[in-house]
Amino acid sequence: MTGLQKKVRTCWWFNGNGLEAAKFWCSLVPDSEIDADFFPQDGKEPMVVEFTLGGAPMMILNGGDMFKVNEAASISILTDDQAETDRLWDALTADGGAESMCGWLKDKYGVSWQIVPRRLIELSNAPDKTAATRARDAMLKMRKIDIAGIEAAFDG
Repeated sequence: MTGLQKKVRTCWWFNGNGLEAAKFWCSLVPDSEIDADFFPQDGKEPMVVEFTLGGAPMMILNGGDMFKVNEAASISILTDDQAETDRLWDALTADGGAESMCGWLKDKYGVSWQIVPRRLIELSNAPDKTAATRARDAMLKMRKIDIAGIEAAFDG
């Protein structure tokens, strides 16, 4: 089922480059595709781009410079291993993206992302609360999440 067939989708307000951003994001995340674009403006960017990102319906509205993307909203991706974490981190911080703390970053379009290894969630919610706290404390000192570092902290 494409994003167009789903009732609810997340909308990102852009000032141009919406189609470019959607294509870039879809190239990084499996189960992603451009569903449609609407209202091309004199051969320029379409006003609306509908797409599916990792199975989640999304939309970009090239609405102008009235509103700016900020950290109040982000795209969160659960990764299965360090290789996937590294691949996404490197691609999203390239060409003007920026690292932040605790698995957060901004891509070249100014959109915030959380790159979260599933292992971090598992360890942070483990029954051994002392070990879970050590894992969370280690994460708070990281930019990109290092799974081996989280596991070492968990193990004490």
